[in-house]
Amino acid sequence: METGDNTIKLQHPQIIANNYGNNFREGEAFVTDHIFSYILSGTQEIWSGNQTYLFKAGDYRFFKRNQLTKYVKRPGQQGFQSIAVHIDENTLREMTPLYADTVNTPYTGKDVELLKPDSWLESYANSIAPYCNASGVYNQALVSLKTKELVLLLLQNNPALKQALFNFDDPGKIDLVAFMSTHYRYNVGLDRMAFLTGRSLSTFKRDFQKLFHTTAGRWLTQRRLEEANYLIAQKGRMASEIYLDLGFEDLSHFSFAYKKAFGKAPSQGQ
Repeated sequence: METGDNTIKLQHPQIIANNYGNNFREGEAFVTDHIFSYILSGTQEIWSGNQTYLFKAGDYRFFKRNQLTKYVKRPGQQGFQSIAVHIDENTLREMTPLYADTVNTPYTGKDVELLKPDSWLESYANSIAPYCNASGVYNQALVSLKTKELVLLLLQNNPALKQALFNFDDPGKIDLVAFMSTHYRYNVGLDRMAFLTGRSLSTFKRDFQKLFHTTAGRWLTQRRLEEANYLIAQKGRMASEIYLDLGFEDLSHFSFAYKKAFGKAPSQGQ
């Protein structure tokens, strides 16, 4: 989830240490694995659906898999530093017979959980650092053991996470209108939106046309431009401040689309 030019990755990609120095970072990510993340320095804002979270140094977080997020990472006195552990499905399936063979209730917690700090998680976080430069024939096996250790610590810290960790189902079919209303700002492909709403791409397009009477591509562009016009005309925001947040890839493309839709450049809408 957290990657960048200064990211240090192990040979086994389950444990990732991030060090962005004093650089400000923002972007979005499709979370494909459950993730445990610990902030060493700096702060991070996370948007998941219509929920906003603010985390600081010392916070332990759990990210549920199969979700879209936006983030802003701001440096602290030692820049922005964090460590993330990706909990892969194979490891969880290996652990299921011993720890979760009776899971049959849905997870009702948040997609991003702030974990209650305890001495176990603190010790675990401190023990992860040496693995960031580890190498050797046994490294992958050691990382696998550390991942299993983490799963047990998470279950001890928050037993309700069992329903999230050991649920291997793909997302079920959900309300498309509600999903699009909270995720239209995300610049991701329609195939991922289809997956997260429990549909094949063809079914997603067909259902979308039936509900919105237009294509998903046209609707997304129009909805983002409507929000942009509101922010510029009513809130006095600058185009350069909002175009990325609204899912546009570059400022020139946004300005062209805005002028085509409203007959004037974004700078004239204020």
